[in-house]
Amino acid sequence: MNSIKKYNESDFVKLRKAGKLAAIALDNIKDKILPGITTRKIDEIIKKFLRDHNAYPAPLYYRGYPKSICTSINHVVCHGIPSDKELKNGDILNIDVTAYLDGFHGDCSKMFCVGDISVKAKNLINVTKECLNRSIKILKPGIHFGNIGHVIQSFAEEKGFSVVREFCGHGVGENFHEEPNVLHYGNKNEGPILEEGMVFTIEPMINEGKFETKVLKDGWTAVTKDKSLSAQFEHTVGITNNGYEIFTLNKIK
Repeated sequence: MNSIKKYNESDFVKLRKAGKLAAIALDNIKDKILPGITTRKIDEIIKKFLRDHNAYPAPLYYRGYPKSICTSINHVVCHGIPSDKELKNGDILNIDVTAYLDGFHGDCSKMFCVGDISVKAKNLINVTKECLNRSIKILKPGIHFGNIGHVIQSFAEEKGFSVVREFCGHGVGENFHEEPNVLHYGNKNEGPILEEGMVFTIEPMINEGKFETKVLKDGWTAVTKDKSLSAQFEHTVGITNNGYEIFTLNKIK
């Protein structure tokens, strides 16, 4: 428990700036997500945007990762590496951006639709986003981290989907990844207790089919074993004295 870092209000000021910048980078790319664009081009655009705003793309060279963002298409669960692969009509795409600004990280991801997507893909995306929203709404000091996973798992399975087990949210702040691990499944009233000043990501990965995944030979790209579609949304959140704050919102302030 003592290994979970707690941040103060001056830290929260910097977390807001880093988080907002990452959110703006995602919002700005929306109009460019069209059939024919490559994920490498998306990576270049976001990298330039962050650099132009005095930030560094945290994934770049992190543990040897070769690109500035993650781009996960269709059955790719997470950590998809940008490449010359062109997006095509009907694809769904998760873009994961982490901005490192003034000593702090802002980490978020969201889903994008390429052209016209299927009804089942829309349903999966909507449920995944709702999983994130529902889990954030319960946040406050005194609850257990297990409650987060319980809310996500209960809703996803109620809608006929499954929750990825192998990947989870994480503490974030001065470091890209800190304690604790934030599971997206589990039981109420289990795990560490939330305290004011804790900062972490919630990033549920929800599969259309079974929850099992595997990592490809590149050592990064995680895919669904049954090749079913997968979706993910992510925010960085901080615990306040009576609730929470979402840092990765494009707020006009």
